[in-house]
Amino acid sequence: METISEIDNLIKLISKLPGLGPKSAKRIILRLVNNREEILKPMAKAMAEIYKNINRCNNCGTLKSNSSGCNNCQNSNKKYNKICVVENVADQWSIESSSIFQGYFHILGGTVSSSNNQRKEDLLIDSLITRVKKENIEEVILATSATIEGQTTAFYIQDSLKDLNIKISKLAQGLPVGGEIENLDDGTLISAFKNRKDINLKKD
Repeated sequence: METISEIDNLIKLISKLPGLGPKSAKRIILRLVNNREEILKPMAKAMAEIYKNINRCNNCGTLKSNSSGCNNCQNSNKKYNKICVVENVADQWSIESSSIFQGYFHILGGTVSSSNNQRKEDLLIDSLITRVKKENIEEVILATSATIEGQTTAFYIQDSLKDLNIKISKLAQGLPVGGEIENLDDGTLISAFKNRKDINLKKD
């Protein structure tokens, strides 16, 4: 098989996506090349628009449009008193689709972990504290995954919020050990939210 550098580079890029390897990437590329007018051309345009116009909100961490602003932050006029803290935007979308939670979201953008290069400064925890104070939040719901990294992150956030007079809870029944939020079905998420447990914070 003749090596085509453009295709080879695209295979390497697509292979980095979750759940995809080189074989899947090759099938996708062949489908795109064989449907260049119907799929490839409009996809290239759409991806260029996303690269140009979609960014992460520095306040809440969700995705926002440069033209219309952040819908999550603009929800502040609804005067919610709860904020749900999740690891990534996929988790936010999963919870929103279940319709179990009515409140603000705060997307960390990762977890506290010694096994990767994620810095605590990148997780918008300082921004979370500011939002809790500014928006008169009464409850912070920690909806991090039931993985070691997710629980470590939840503990770190608990410690960061210990001096604030607020209720802190975390998802409980229905959330399996090692489970990630974005992979849970609606029934499991609803159970986890309804049975969330309060966290007693001990001040030094």
